[in-house]
Amino acid sequence: MSVAPLQYLTHAAGPAAAPTYRLGWALIALVTTVMVLIAVLLVAAIARRRRAIAPGQAERLPADSGGLRWLAIGTGVSSVALFAALVYAMVTLESVASPSREAGLTIVVTAYDWWWKVDYPDAEDPSRQFVTANEIHIPVGVPVRVELRSADVIHTFWAPKLAGKTEMIPGQTNVQWIEADEPGVYRGQCSQFCGAQHAHMAFEVVAQPQAEFDAWRDAERRDAQAATTPDARAGQRIFGERCAGCHSVHGSDASGMQAPDLTHLASRRLIAAGQMTNTPEHRLDWIEHAQRIKPDSLMPSIALPASEAAALSAYLSTLQ
Repeated sequence: MSVAPLQYLTHAAGPAAAPTYRLGWALIALVTTVMVLIAVLLVAAIARRRRAIAPGQAERLPADSGGLRWLAIGTGVSSVALFAALVYAMVTLESVASPSREAGLTIVVTAYDWWWKVDYPDAEDPSRQFVTANEIHIPVGVPVRVELRSADVIHTFWAPKLAGKTEMIPGQTNVQWIEADEPGVYRGQCSQFCGAQHAHMAFEVVAQPQAEFDAWRDAERRDAQAATTPDARAGQRIFGERCAGCHSVHGSDASGMQAPDLTHLASRRLIAAGQMTNTPEHRLDWIEHAQRIKPDSLMPSIALPASEAAALSAYLSTLQ
């Protein structure tokens, strides 16, 4: 699946973003028009003033230069334009406040310093709910209700091609909706300064046809595969000793709650909240040099002997 380019101003990819996209271009056009008009009037006024002053004469303003008339015209036009922009903005806010039909999916996104926890609740059968991290999957053409929370400081959820920004405030649940018109991978970002690694707090929204989304959801609900090779079993033991205090893997004894759920880690495109592609080499690099890659994050750098690193890598690769 190809990654949708980061064209924040060139096109919207869903109905929650399209009205805001059009409003943005309308305001750009308005501001550009005002700037051009002011520049033209300024040049014309300077040229007119120079012609009115003969060489050797003292500068003297005409008794009636028509300035008050132009001031009134400018004030009137500006007032009408600004009021029209205000009305258009209010109409846009109303149009994106809620979807045109009932949401077909509800997810809960909780922001942490500096990663995203994504819960897929199941009201009918709580045993079927699951958790992932930094990667949100949605079906194409389906309005998705996103409940937004923060576990520490104020963050902002922003997937610019799918919807506008919504604040994530500790102790409060805010709601946004997103919908994708076509399959693709859409970049998201925290847009509220939240600390040292704010710029490295990204996520992806993966929009899939309904059948592919259903298959992904069914896979996410399953426990992790059992480690079968000697290296993988050794890696699972190392994971339990070094990582299970923070991370969880369903189907194993690892049940940490302070860091991303890794049950299906190897199936994700990126790791470290968008910092690195998800390859065995990058996973080990992240484990061993987390504080170099993402200073001040809660993920410690863990030095491993080569044999333990190879075993842990083998185990992490089984988490499909």
